[in-house]
Amino acid sequence: MLTFYYAPGSCALASHIALEQSGAAYDLVRVDFRANAQREPGYLAINPKGRVPVLATTRGVITENPAILAFIAQSYPEAKLAPLDDVFAFAQVQAFTAYLCSTVHPAHSHRVRGARWADDPAAIAEMKRKSAFVLADCFDLIENEMLAGPWVMGEAYSICDPYLFTIAGWLPLHGLDIARWPKVADHFARLAEDPGVLRALERQRAQD
Repeated sequence: MLTFYYAPGSCALASHIALEQSGAAYDLVRVDFRANAQREPGYLAINPKGRVPVLATTRGVITENPAILAFIAQSYPEAKLAPLDDVFAFAQVQAFTAYLCSTVHPAHSHRVRGARWADDPAAIAEMKRKSAFVLADCFDLIENEMLAGPWVMGEAYSICDPYLFTIAGWLPLHGLDIARWPKVADHFARLAEDPGVLRALERQRAQD
């Protein structure tokens, strides 16, 4: 049995959606960031990074969305969440999820968690101010160069799609209107009605 650890409103939603879409059986554990539960010894024994998501498997713990998403796609090939029979196409999928994890997510975090990088209030304020511009640049690139349409990788849905949906949902926090990126906006609207997305969100709401 798998156990998935998440925090509401976090990037863990991407992997949670993929779990729902894969048909996997799993237990769901909410990590209360408001109570700083991610820093408690019990949780740090599971994930010393003190972050989410975490997927506990029979072989051990997996952290980081790109790794968890790839694990889900490879473990449940019948769900067709990645082009597993094409090494180049699968590498392109991984390149996209890595970009979201390593570049787009930190652009968001500079606004909401600037204290990770600086102590000076002026520096934190500047990171917060700049983050919207950096995030907009990232979404310009996604819109114009990376989102093939109708899904991220083209005609086939993949693990890239719930990840993009999750991060695109943060745009209003930066005062950015998703309508600025028509392809991203259309993608987000379609995912918002996807049964797997709705199931994941409902399971999370049930734990509030």
